[in-house]
Amino acid sequence: MAAGLGEPNLRRMFGWYPEPLFVAGAIVAVLAYAAGVRRLQRRGDRWPIVRTLAWLAGVATVLFATSSGLAVYGNALFSMHMIQHMILSMLSPILLLLGAPITLTLRAVRPARRRADGTPGRGPRELLLALLHSRFSAIVSSPAVTLPLFIASLYVLYFTPLFDLVMGNMWGHRWMMVHFLVVGLLFFWPIMGIDPAPRKHGYVMKMLELFAGMPFHAFFGVAVMMSSSPLVDAFEKPPASWGTDILADQQLGGGIAWAFGEVPTVIVLLVIFSQWMNSEERLARRKDRAADRDGDAELDAYNAYLSRLARGRTPAPAAEREESAASDTAAEDTAPVSEDSAAAPPR
Repeated sequence: MAAGLGEPNLRRMFGWYPEPLFVAGAIVAVLAYAAGVRRLQRRGDRWPIVRTLAWLAGVATVLFATSSGLAVYGNALFSMHMIQHMILSMLSPILLLLGAPITLTLRAVRPARRRADGTPGRGPRELLLALLHSRFSAIVSSPAVTLPLFIASLYVLYFTPLFDLVMGNMWGHRWMMVHFLVVGLLFFWPIMGIDPAPRKHGYVMKMLELFAGMPFHAFFGVAVMMSSSPLVDAFEKPPASWGTDILADQQLGGGIAWAFGEVPTVIVLLVIFSQWMNSEERLARRKDRAADRDGDAELDAYNAYLSRLARGRTPAPAAEREESAASDTAAEDTAPVSEDSAAAPPR
């Protein structure tokens, strides 16, 4: 099919060559998301338009990678295939996760009614919550699983015969595209922290998880760029009319893999920093409300402590002073009376 398209150019790259599996999945994803947003609106609840736009952009990037001229040329050129890989494994997952589909589902789907015997029912919402709290979800969202998967999708696929085996049939190629998307979603899901996840990480830990995979990603791109022979057989025979230099195209693909990670990384970092700042602002507002309720007693006590330090002494807290006074009184009451003091007449 690639030969019939002619040499790749921008116009042909954005042509429409629908892949039924991904087109059907995109339609279901858009309709389901729209139904969730509509249900919230009917209840009078608001849903950020930015999340909706992010979800639509994520679906659009999946369609572009799988049902455009890029997908067709991706079967013949290593560089075009690498663009597909980077979009599906890094850009599309981030945009889809920014849409917060799990949060939307939990808010849109009502809890199941109780059974006749009074026990809680189990509907779609309860099943989703059970899945989120399951041991399976905790394992697949663990960095010990997501990071090796993210790395293996690069090294194992391209540096072993697996790639040529998968590219040998239509369903194998479809599986590879789905694999890229799923691995990207699993990797970025706990790091983004927008949707609920089994594991709750701090903001510093999220950044460490993000940066842990970047060196492997960059090294893969450099290794491909420095390779002196074709890595896979699938791209060894592009159409002769294109005049393609196979090694040059492979080096271009390595450069794409090396450079493509920068933009998604920046997007994720901005999301983490935004969440961090919002968390600090919420904490400050809670402290302000607490200060309004108790008259800023905590601040007054701290200022008094600093004042005592400035005077060169730190009086013991009231509780300790009372305890010390009580012990001194008890000591005086139980102390033995000397003969001189007993004989001395009272004045």
